[in-house]
Amino acid sequence: QVQLVESGGGLVQAGGSLRLSCAASGRTFSTYAMGWFRQAPGKEREFVAVISGSGGSTYHADSVKGRFTISRDNAKNTVYLQMNKLKPEDTAVYYCAASRAGASSGSNLYDYWGQGTQVTVSS
Repeated sequence: QVQLVESGGGLVQAGGSLRLSCAASGRTFSTYAMGWFRQAPGKEREFVAVISGSGGSTYHADSVKGRFTISRDNAKNTVYLQMNKLKPEDTAVYYCAASRAGASSGSNLYDYWGQGTQVTVSS
C-alpha cells in the first residue's frame, strides 16, 4: 500500500511559478513510476508528466512541455512538478499517482492516487 500526499498548490498570476510536491509512504518508492495528472472543472482528467522509478526517464505532455518539469528524490520518497510560465488554462486540481506498470500516460495503469492539490492561475 502506498499513500500519496500532494502539496504546493495555490493561487498564482499568469506567468508565475509553483512547485508541487508529492510525498509517498512506504519503502518501495523507487519501484514505482510516478505521474502527475490534472483535472479542470467540467473536463476529464488529463496526463501531465511521468517519471520512471530511477528518475532516468521523463515524459511531459505537449501542453506543458518546456514549462513544467517532473523530478523525484527517492531518498525523500518525493516527486515534484516544477511549473513555470503558468497560464490560466493550467488551472486544475493536480494529482500525483504511482504505477507498478512503469512510466505511462494512461491513468488506468496507476495503482495509487493522492487527494489532489488545487492550482489556480489568474489572468
